[in-house]
Amino acid sequence: MLRILLFLGTNLAIVALISLTFRLLGLDGLLQANGVDLNINALVVYSAVIGFSGALISLFLSKTMA
Repeated sequence: MLRILLFLGTNLAIVALISLTFRLLGLDGLLQANGVDLNINALVVYSAVIGFSGALISLFLSKTMA
């Protein structure tokens, strides 16, 4: 149970850090000023899905290789 909690906590912390970095650097406002229509929330969700998928694939591969 602790292992799953650490897995989820680490991945959610990375997603929060990505979101915070975009907000603090003001990239959403900068991109809008240059005419780029980028949804930061969708980008954060997409990176979470890719991150969780990659971590799970790595976990399953490491168990079979060990």
